[in-house]
Amino acid sequence: MIDHIGFSVSDFDRAKAFYGKALAPLGYALIMEVPAEKTEHGHAAAGFGIGQKPDFWIADEGKLQRPLHVAFLAKDRASVDAFYRAALAAGGQDNGKPGLRPHYHPNYYGAFVLDPDGHNIEAVCHAPA
Repeated sequence: MIDHIGFSVSDFDRAKAFYGKALAPLGYALIMEVPAEKTEHGHAAAGFGIGQKPDFWIADEGKLQRPLHVAFLAKDRASVDAFYRAALAAGGQDNGKPGLRPHYHPNYYGAFVLDPDGHNIEAVCHAPA
């Protein structure tokens, strides 16, 4: 099991705003911010999660050379749809409208958006409709 994941972004404030809005339909919120002077490498960080534990982090270290893919588990298909709408409204770009992806498995329902740095962010529900 993965405890948490983090990566660097090119514009920390823009990314923090994007993820705050895009992940809200999945129950995620900004839980913790660590100022640059408190981190090991001198870059601010923001942790998002559900409840009290941040498990998704971004840091003000500059744009990665290659985009990455992160998938967030959604409790139901309506949450996937809400994530997609919220992410687009927050400035994300469509990278795959909500829908079934039966090539993964019969109940795989996901949506994909590109964040401001081009990372492929997904919300997915594995439950039947």
